[in-house]
Amino acid sequence: MRPFLVTAGRVAVDADGRSMPVETQVVATTEGLDALDRLAFEQHDIVAVCRLPQSIAEIAARLRLHLNVVRVLAEDLRAAGQLTVHVPDSGVVHDASVLRRVIDGLRAIPDSRGVTP
Repeated sequence: MRPFLVTAGRVAVDADGRSMPVETQVVATTEGLDALDRLAFEQHDIVAVCRLPQSIAEIAARLRLHLNVVRVLAEDLRAAGQLTVHVPDSGVVHDASVLRRVIDGLRAIPDSRGVTP
């Protein structure tokens, strides 16, 4: 399904015109888990996968949804009280040493053959 249809053309931006960072952590609330049977397909899947904290990027990858669709739906679910959203401190996000450690960690992951690059 096209992202435009899932979000009704909406984009996930705040009052300052910024979108939710991909590293934003999301976790389902008790209300969200109780409402699973009443949620639409994508919303149901997002709440279900968020039984444990997940980043916006992880949710998009796990559910094979467009990143901006996850951002819009996560904001809708937060507004409905079905998700709790934890946006990271922006000062930490832009710290080059954090990014370097993430890159080094990704490089250390073996490929499908078990070979580390």
